[in-house]
Amino acid sequence: MTDIKWSVLIVDDEANNRQIMRQILKDTYKLFFATDGLRALDKAAKDKPDLILLDVMMPGIDGFETCLRLKANIATAHIPVIFVTSSVEIESESRGFDVGGIDYIFKPVSPSVVLHRVAAHLELFYQKRLCEETVIKRTKELLESQQTSIFMLGKAGHYNDTDTGSHIWRMASFSVEIAKACGWHVDEVEKISYAAAMHDTGKIGVPGSILRKPAKLDPDEWAIIITHTTIGHNILSESETPLFKMSADIAHYHHEKWNGAGYPNGLKEREIPESAAIVAIADVFDALTTVRPYKDAWPVDKAFEEIRDGAGSHFSPRLIECFFEAEAEIRRLKHTWDQKEKQDR
Repeated sequence: MTDIKWSVLIVDDEANNRQIMRQILKDTYKLFFATDGLRALDKAAKDKPDLILLDVMMPGIDGFETCLRLKANIATAHIPVIFVTSSVEIESESRGFDVGGIDYIFKPVSPSVVLHRVAAHLELFYQKRLCEETVIKRTKELLESQQTSIFMLGKAGHYNDTDTGSHIWRMASFSVEIAKACGWHVDEVEKISYAAAMHDTGKIGVPGSILRKPAKLDPDEWAIIITHTTIGHNILSESETPLFKMSADIAHYHHEKWNGAGYPNGLKEREIPESAAIVAIADVFDALTTVRPYKDAWPVDKAFEEIRDGAGSHFSPRLIECFFEAEAEIRRLKHTWDQKEKQDR
């Protein structure tokens, strides 16, 4: 007797048919049995067989309906189903494939055919599952690698700055709430949660003496600080992935203003990518409410008033409406970040 690796659920309302399958498969597989479709659904969910041999003509719900219900249940949808039937009608065979079956075995069954079909489909199932597990593992590894890269790029942008590392994640969390209030799709919201954190990547190319200057910048210094937008864009646009395309736009345009008075290109209104316009609001709010070398932190209420006053000049009026729709959550996040920073000191 070989080591039993797989399990098979045999579903047939006739005892003689079940006994025949038992004799063919008992030395190779662990076997479960059900006498009708409803019991098959229960057994499949409970025992989680690796394959199901399913009779078509049964009392109650037939094999086709049973298969449909198996495939509709997330717990059993992956289990391969082979129909066992005496019908050789093309329409019947076609329907079996339509409802999710993978093969047919015709009665009266041949032991060699049963053994070969079951073995072949279990091997295919095993290879498919192994492939899916590998893809899931590699995807997880790639996501973790990407997240690490995002963290490093965000941190690099503020390496010579006085901003704490939490700045990039604070304003990213504010950006997420604005995007959600604007009705963004969940996938786009997830992208901005990472892309926003890289908005100042280009500051890596700006001297620390300028970034840390505790006074107003002179015209030459201001000309240098402006370059962080194009530096960041040049770095982040090296990747063609949707996430980094968004991050490149944000890095490039988060200092543009609704009235065209921003930099580096003087874009105005809807010329500014919405992702960058959202981050602009989050970035200014965070800058106002945190300590900088040249100023104390503003009270949160005053910062909200300043943001409101910027609608139509600095910021998109529609996005400001979204910002205030998310006000309660932004206040909660601000408080949470403040408490965390106190604990970390």
